Amino acid sequence: MKRLLFIATLLATLMTAAQTAPAYKPTVESLKYRVMYKWGLINKQAGTVTLTTHDFNDGYFKSTLVGRSATWADKFFTVRDTLMGTIMADRLEPVYYEKIAREGGDFKRDVIVYDRSTPTITGDCQRWRQKKKSTEVIHSTVSITGTGVTLDMLSAFYYMRHLDYPSMKVGQTTTTNIFSGQKKEILKITYQGTRTVDVAGKNYNCYYISFSFTGDNGKKSSDDIFAWISTDCNRIPMMLLGNLTIGSIRCYYEP
Repeated sequence: MKRLLFIATLLATLMTAAQTAPAYKPTVESLKYRVMYKWGLINKQAGTVTLTTHDFNDGYFKSTLVGRSATWADKFFTVRDTLMGTIMADRLEPVYYEKIAREGGDFKRDVIVYDRSTPTITGDCQRWRQKKKSTEVIHSTVSITGTGVTLDMLSAFYYMRHLDYPSMKVGQTTTTNIFSGQKKEILKITYQGTRTVDVAGKNYNCYYISFSFTGDNGKKSSDDIFAWISTDCNRIPMMLLGNLTIGSIRCYYEP
């Protein structure tokens, strides 16, 4: 789960809608997604994801993402992931991030506390690892630094929704830092124009964007991810697409 449809006759309409769309502001919400696995003729639901935005207080809000694999997929690789974070409501940058992952029998937990008191942002990271069938829990710490906009895998979901796509040209990019539990990567968000996407039998006007992740050495650390974000003020990601070694994963919003 890590990390195409052009309707020419609607392009003028979509561009008009894009130019008048209000800016996105985070609000209390619960977004549900079905995760589909596709490989050749196989197109089967592999799991679900729910993202909840809640607890707005003193300029911050909390976010919780819960992902789990379907029963049939558990037989091959079980996924039970929870991401939690505290995010600044105005800048959509995080002050706290936590990931608890149970994948294939292994347990992982990452906690990042951000220090934004200086222009150089520091992420103090604690990590716990426990292998399947092992009783040993390995704990480690690491400090990550970066300057400029700095996100993680949870806050990036909000940050991509607030970008001023109507004023962007096709191919224009926005670059940020993204901290994982052990390293800094560079996240590049590229605006690809407007598209329509069919979700649950209804067409939605969307901004079409792609994500690329690279290390400090400039090499890609994973395949690109693609997203279709509604052009209305809710800026809901209607669909996300990521390629796997075998097949691909598509996440569809469930209205």
